[in-house]
Amino acid sequence: MSTPRKDENMKAIVYQKEGGLTAVSIPRPVPEADQVLVRVVNVGFCGSDHSLVESGQLADGTILGHEVSGVVAGLGRDVTGVAPGDRVIVRPTFCGQCRDCAMGKPQFCQVHRRLIGLGDLPGAFAEYICVFPSMLIPVPDMVDDENAALAEPFAVALHGIRISGRSSGSVLVMGGGPIGLALLKLLVVMGFGPIALSEPKTEKRELASRFGAHAVFDPLAGDLNKEGFLFTGGVGFETVFECSGVPANLQAAAQLSARGGSVCVLSVIFSDAVISPATLTFKEITLCAAYGNTHEENRQCLAWMAEGRLDGRDLITHRIGLEDLPDVYRSQIHTGLAVKVMIGFGEAGACA
Repeated sequence: MSTPRKDENMKAIVYQKEGGLTAVSIPRPVPEADQVLVRVVNVGFCGSDHSLVESGQLADGTILGHEVSGVVAGLGRDVTGVAPGDRVIVRPTFCGQCRDCAMGKPQFCQVHRRLIGLGDLPGAFAEYICVFPSMLIPVPDMVDDENAALAEPFAVALHGIRISGRSSGSVLVMGGGPIGLALLKLLVVMGFGPIALSEPKTEKRELASRFGAHAVFDPLAGDLNKEGFLFTGGVGFETVFECSGVPANLQAAAQLSARGGSVCVLSVIFSDAVISPATLTFKEITLCAAYGNTHEENRQCLAWMAEGRLDGRDLITHRIGLEDLPDVYRSQIHTGLAVKVMIGFGEAGACA
């Protein structure tokens, strides 16, 4: 195995203002002295990738993709503690000393912040990426490459559970997208219950039932408020997670919450939303929101996968090659038909 030369090319998907996601051939990155070259094995398409594409705010040539598993394929001359062939996932850097890190929120660290796909470093919709050693988390031998790439969205869900402050009790998940369904799986692993999910798409409700939901509701077909209170014996849900991104669901979540319950916003809602302070006051509801995840939460999800307690592969509805992404984006991702699209580049054991 050798580090690619500067004159070697690789396949990548870049954003172009005139054409959206486009397959191109570009020079392979060569690691600087303090960098690690990673060959991408699997990368998932995230909802945030969709939001960024549709925002129109990306620069031409941007490479997205951050839900990645890969193999170390080359080292800068100053790198230690990492070996070629190591299986890894990639997360942002943090300093460990600033106010955010001291609060236990390293995902907010702004000190020399480096991240792929969403920030200053090119993302993993490409055959190779260059990252820094502190961004790497080892993948246990018992965890396959697809599950490893899914550790990050599961860590997002785990972070939401921790932010909610709850460790048990009844739960309503609003929205059956990748994060909502990953959250459902984690709630089952962690012993919450009973668990309900609200989702208008039939296929996603069927997945939720398979994953262990005790009830599934179609919010467009009935009275969700009535169904929720019947399901909880008139009490309401101890915890409600908003994962749909629908602004009106904030007030709906508060209405469905039990007295003294928690409402945690896991989705990213860019438009204004109305929520009644009176609903919060008269129920003493805790309203909170969760952003991102930590390295430790990724390690925890990988550990549960290694133990066989957590398997995310049944979230994957589409397995594709890199060059298929532009077409699949238009026909399946943008239309909401896909749950999780996973891009594969080949087996982890074979390094170029």
